[in-house]
Formats: sequence, structure tokens, C-alpha cells
Amino acid sequence: MFSALYTIGREEDDLDNDSSRGHLLEREASKTVDQRILSDLGYFGHYLHVNVGGRAGKQNILVKLYRAGGTISQRYLQETVPISSASLSEVLSKLEGQGLISRARSDQDRRQLNVTLTPEGKQTAIECARRKEAFESRMLSVLGEDEKRDLAHTLDRLVEHWVHIEQEETGGKRCRN
Repeated sequence: MFSALYTIGREEDDLDNDSSRGHLLEREASKTVDQRILSDLGYFGHYLHVNVGGRAGKQNILVKLYRAGGTISQRYLQETVPISSASLSEVLSKLEGQGLISRARSDQDRRQLNVTLTPEGKQTAIECARRKEAFESRMLSVLGEDEKRDLAHTLDRLVEHWVHIEQEETGGKRCRN
């Protein structure tokens, strides 16, 4: 259903009458179950990317820092976000330029950079975390607790399978953008 709605939303400008919409819904209904699932997963990925700030956007990094107590090493941050070191450095530079974080050499290991929330960054992170939690609650409110657990289990199985496929195809290297 989502895939049909997503497709309708993208092609709405091209549709000028109800029969075209009916044809589109009919075409969506003729997809195999596998096609519908993958299409819906694509929709969910796009929706989350647009509405939650991407995989490692500024909001996600601020929330990660906040939940870690306000300071973590840039190396640890790099290991926990699915983006290249160049992309992470760019995001951190933007956050630093906005006065939301600071970066300084670690006292314990001068090779390490620590990333720390500023007071303004902490307030921004708290607001981002609040919005993220409200978003998550709202997006899954249609499901009961048992349905959420079942869905989480199914998605865990898919992730495990997809990681296995990725490792086979890349020789064990993690895909990073």
C-alpha cells in the first residue's frame, strides 16, 4: 500500500484523471510480494532520510553526543556512523561553525580528537532528541506492542541476511557513502 501511495505521490503531476490513478493502483497491485516489500522498504528509507536527517546528519550526531554524555572521540563517532571520514569531518566542521560542538585533542592520547557539545549544542541536542522520540512514537503508533516486536524480529532477520549478502559481494568490506 505504501508503495502505491509513494508512487502516486511521485507521479501525481503526470496523472490527470481518476482512471490514471486506478491504472496505477492496479499496476501496483500486480507486483509480486517481494517487489512490494522492497518498494515499501525503499519508501521507508527515503521517508526516514528526509524526515529524520539522513543516516548521519547533524541532528543524529548531536543526539549521539548527548546520549554519550556530551563528549566522545571522533574515532569512536566514525566507527558508529555509516558515512565516510571525509563526510563526517564535513558535518562536524559545520556543527563547529554553528557553535554546537567543539573539537580538541584528547589529554590521554594526543592523536585523538574529542568532540564535545557546547551549551548551545546540548540544548539543540535535547530538542532534537525530543523531536526524534516523538517522531518515532508517532510513526509506529498504528502497531500494537506484539506487532512491533514481530516487525523488529523480521527486520533483524533481514538486516542479518543483507549484511551477509553485502559481505559476500564486497569481500567483507562495509559499504560506506
